[in-house]
Amino acid sequence: MAIDQEKIKKSIREIIEALGDDPDREGLADTPERVARMCVEVFDGMNYTNHEIAEMFSKTFDEEDNDGVSHKDIVIVRDIDIFSYCEHHMALMYDMKATVAYIPNGKVIGLSKIARICDKLSKRLQIQERLTRDIAETVSEVTGSSSVAVIIKGKHSCMTARGIKKPDSCTVTSVMKGAFETDPSVQSRFDALLRA
Repeated sequence: MAIDQEKIKKSIREIIEALGDDPDREGLADTPERVARMCVEVFDGMNYTNHEIAEMFSKTFDEEDNDGVSHKDIVIVRDIDIFSYCEHHMALMYDMKATVAYIPNGKVIGLSKIARICDKLSKRLQIQERLTRDIAETVSEVTGSSSVAVIIKGKHSCMTARGIKKPDSCTVTSVMKGAFETDPSVQSRFDALLRA
């Protein structure tokens, strides 16, 4: 799906008019064009399925070290900065931090690829719950691991700047798959790593 910039420009111009302002005045004359370019950037993830994103970042490495020893401990990347847009109000979801963990199953993914997966998947209209699940499923597909955990903490401007206006509210979502859901020893180790 390609983002239709011309349609966005036309729609933004109509919104400015509907708000009672003049879309041709100096401060607004270039706004439809700027918003259209912004949409291409911030909604880039809408151009791809989860599977296509997994294929983009599918480069993995054999998990054995130079001595031929395989490590089966938790790999965790914390505090990945992302943002997204709520599909209900098209409002910004901000100050978001994603934590992604997995237990290798024969291969490991480059750490920057985890951040890139989070970034690409966040660039959609969505709810935080779906974003959390999509990251977990995509990391699982790339790594071949059934044991994946994702936690996202974030603020939603649809709650902080409008409606109920609770600026200090924070939403936390999680997906625990495989051993993160079923194995108490993995859960305990993961909890300890999150507090480290």
